[in-house]
Parts: sequence; C-alpha cells; structure tokens
Amino acid sequence: MRRREFITLLGGAAVGWPLAARAQQPAMPVVGFLGGGALTDRMTAFRQGLKEAGFVEDQNVAIEYRWDEGQTDRLPLLVQDLLRRQVALIVSFSTPAALAAKAATTTVPVVFVSGGDPVKLGLVASLNRPGGNITGISFIQAELGAKRLGLLRELRPAATRIAVLADTKWPTIERFVSDVRAAASASGRQIEVLYVGSDREIETAFTTLVQRGAGALVSGTGRFFLSQRERIVALAARHRIPAIYGQRDYVEAGGLMSYGPSIPDTYRQLGIYAGRVLKGEKPGDLPVMLPTKFELVINVKTAKALDLEIPDKLLALADQVVE
Repeated sequence: MRRREFITLLGGAAVGWPLAARAQQPAMPVVGFLGGGALTDRMTAFRQGLKEAGFVEDQNVAIEYRWDEGQTDRLPLLVQDLLRRQVALIVSFSTPAALAAKAATTTVPVVFVSGGDPVKLGLVASLNRPGGNITGISFIQAELGAKRLGLLRELRPAATRIAVLADTKWPTIERFVSDVRAAASASGRQIEVLYVGSDREIETAFTTLVQRGAGALVSGTGRFFLSQRERIVALAARHRIPAIYGQRDYVEAGGLMSYGPSIPDTYRQLGIYAGRVLKGEKPGDLPVMLPTKFELVINVKTAKALDLEIPDKLLALADQVVE
C-alpha cells in the first residue's frame, strides 16, 4: 500500500472514531412532566431530589413540560403527546394527572404526587406493593381534616359553629368533609359545609358562612383553592374569620394558620423516586411513600389583626411562626 493511501485511510478512520463512540453512548433519558402550573418551590424541591438521585436537568436528563393550566380535560391529550415523544418516565404533580397517565399507559413508568388515598382512587393496588407501572407520594390531605379542626378549637374554643370550605373539583373532598364531620360531632361542634366550584362562588360562600354565624373556618385544599389562595385569605381577613388551611402557601399569602405535610420534603422525595425509576427500579416494587414530616405554621401578624391571642401551647407546637 502506498504511503499516501495509508495516511488517507488512517485519517478517515480517525474521523470515524468519535462518531462511533458517540453512537454507542446512551441517549439522554427524557422525563415527561404533567403539572397544573409552575410552582417554583415545588419544582426546586423536585429537581433537588433528582440531583440527589444522580440526575441533573440538561446534563444527563431532559424534561418535557406539559401544563394543563387548570383545564383537567386536556390531560389525556397531554399524556398522549408525551407518549408519542417516547419519554422514559411520566411524573405527575396532581391526582387528575396521575389518573390520566395511568389510564393512558401500562408500560411507561409513572411517578405521582397525590393528596388522596392512592388505593381508594384506583391508582395502585396497595401502598406497600403498588404493582403495575405506577408509584409515588401521597399527601393524605383528606385524612387531616380532624387534626386541623382540633388545632382550630385550640385557638377558638368558644366557636360552636365552624364552616368548612370545600372544593368540588378536589377528587377526595367527600372523604375530607366526612373526616371533619365526624370530628365535629365528637366534640359537640356544628359544621356548615360550603361547596365551591368557581371563583365567583368563593365570595358567596364567605357571605353565607357569616350569615350562618360560623366562628371559624376549616379550608379544604386542592389545585383550584391553591390557585385562589390570595382571594380566600383576603376574604377571611375582611370577614374576620379565623381559618386554618392545608398548606403553608396560604399562611405565606397572609392566612392565619396551616397544618399539613412539608411541601419541600414531599416534592424532594418525588424527585428521588423519579431518579430511582430512571436507574431501572420498577415502580410497582416501590412502596407509595407517605409524609413523615408535618408542619404547623402560624401567622402572628394575622392573629393580631384579628385580635386573637395565640395560646402558648399552639406557639410551642408551631414549626414556624410568621411575624
């Protein structure tokens, strides 16, 4: 072989080596994300969990975001779009999104966060052995109604009639209302349940609860209420109604008090679970996680505006006091 031909052949092989090496490298996995709206603290916590599991967005994992913008009827179409993109995993930030993903695929792994009981919602066969292609984290918000009522009684022991603001769009609302009713009956309180399905009905509900003599309010939760938290908090202040909420977002918006699972910790765990599935673990073998960290947050400034004295017992229990 002539020297010139040898050099040409060698040069061509050298060019081909990096291309071959790149072709052998595994493609970056793509996570399909289903959410109702961008909530910065939750997204930050989720990405932190992913990082702890060894995945950093745009470095060794890509995320395709899809937002339903409060229109849950769009979720089936959004799921199908993600499936067409051959995502390695679907992460859902709401119960409706999880249900839509479960209905659409039995093969692509799904990791969810939900405020209800995943077994009763039909998401998993059991908490310890979910089975199939789905697992996740449950807030168990519906089971905390009695606890919130008890905390509210510590603050307003003289209130014999208590209103419950219920979001008709929340999948587990009846369980939540039933839980509060049972606790109220056991403590000799009367409950006024006010169902709300639109932003227009929120103001009407507050007018009604005042007319019916409610001395305090237990607010339900759900995506719709969360999106309307500033309005709900403002109406409670205007009507001077002491209220307890399910998430600290309300207290940060000026609400009086909240009790529920730690939001950052829950979404961080969701990210860790997503990372474990990306590494090859089967969702059906990963137990549905329940919150291990709960937090009571009290807004002292709001209490003063309502002329309320926060009992020392409650202040001692508080994980955070907002001045």
